[in-house]
Amino acid sequence: VYGPQLMARFQVIRVKVSCIAVLALAHFTYLVLGATIFQILEREAESNNRNHFQLEKLNFLANYTCLDRSALEKFVQVVDQFLSSTLSNSTNPTNWDFSSSFFFAGTVVTTIGYGNLSPSTVSGQVFCVFYALCGIPLNLAFLKQLGKCLTIHLGRLEKGQTVEALAVSLFVITGSVLFLIIPPLLFSLVEGWTFGEGFYFSFITLSTIGFGDYVVGSDPSKEYISLYRSLAGVWIIFALAWLSLILNMGTKLIEHVVVLTHPDLKKQQEEEDV
Repeated sequence: VYGPQLMARFQVIRVKVSCIAVLALAHFTYLVLGATIFQILEREAESNNRNHFQLEKLNFLANYTCLDRSALEKFVQVVDQFLSSTLSNSTNPTNWDFSSSFFFAGTVVTTIGYGNLSPSTVSGQVFCVFYALCGIPLNLAFLKQLGKCLTIHLGRLEKGQTVEALAVSLFVITGSVLFLIIPPLLFSLVEGWTFGEGFYFSFITLSTIGFGDYVVGSDPSKEYISLYRSLAGVWIIFALAWLSLILNMGTKLIEHVVVLTHPDLKKQQEEEDV
């Protein structure tokens, strides 16, 4: 009796897994492609900006042995123009290496947008617009399918079964440890932040608020491994899927509570649907 049903359910699960695998491959291929193109478009311009800044500094030191107000204003103007794009990470020869470019591409398609790094060339800016137009829907589709894959065995909250409630609780606790507890600890060790600052950064990032007051891999006094920011980008993608699923479950729970406390709303909604 249950044979055909089990086979059908297995077929559905296999299709979902295949779909998420294809989307995952497309998503990460898109990120790698974007990182490569951003690196090509922006790295040379950044190098020219650095060289220009160094020349301006040498000219300033050579021409102005006695600092006066006009000289100070001129130097400040040059510093203000190039500081954010050329000195934001002085320990690296470039802010547009592959790791940083990959991290930037991830912040574009996830709409986080810290603001600490952005394309400065016209070609880079135009490419960023079209990259976001294609990448944001791809990212949303990937997160949606990943969320469906994660909820295959969770069931629905409305059923109220004990086993399913335990499964949901385990899912929430495990995800919290993997995405909101362990990463802040690692960020604290690498960045020198407190755990509270690391936790704050993690939530602000995963909620796509992205203030930009804390950004991994941006301390000019530290040297980071090349894969550090790329791994942070991968963490963002999977943690976003988990948090969006949690927020969606919270929304359904609130709606369920509202329906239970206000039965008339459910009747009115059913009448409107009809």
